[in-house]
Amino acid sequence: MAQAAYQSSRFTYADYCTWPEEERWELIDGEPYAMSPAPARIHQDVVVELARQIGNHLQENPCRVYVAPFDVRLPDHNEADEAVTTVVQPDIAVICDPAKLDDKGCRGAPNWIIEILSPTTAAKDQIQKRTLYECHGVSEYWLVHPTDRILFVYRSGADGYDKPLVLPTTGPCATTALADLTIDWDLVFTPVEQAL
Repeated sequence: MAQAAYQSSRFTYADYCTWPEEERWELIDGEPYAMSPAPARIHQDVVVELARQIGNHLQENPCRVYVAPFDVRLPDHNEADEAVTTVVQPDIAVICDPAKLDDKGCRGAPNWIIEILSPTTAAKDQIQKRTLYECHGVSEYWLVHPTDRILFVYRSGADGYDKPLVLPTTGPCATTALADLTIDWDLVFTPVEQAL
């Protein structure tokens, strides 16, 4: 990020677009968060397998699955892109409304977001991003703890997210975000364990 950018107290998507491409950042309510160092190998193994299972399910479906780095702009109202103060890069995002997709990524809330917890991002994913996704209408939010093998599932209810489901990452697990999709956790974690 350019030194001059540090002097601003609140950043926008216009600022974000000027930062060096080799640096990865997220903006949450105008505050920048560095996305480095690169995630651990187990994180990437989990992302790739989950995205594969979701992508295979979506072959005959208008929904699309994207993995980071992929910008999701979350406007507060109907402001122009340049004025948007929240841009995140979820590990996995599923978008079912093609009108939200453009060459820059996604503008508006994805239907389903999955974040894989890592030591450097766990607090942000569980606090700031959970609140952010709830406020912007992400209908289902999964937090996967890859070393403890636990899944936290947040689903939209009448007054925001319901109390989270806390599930083991073993066997099959259905999602309400996509009809008829069941994630097979044994395919996610068995190859990872064999490689260790």
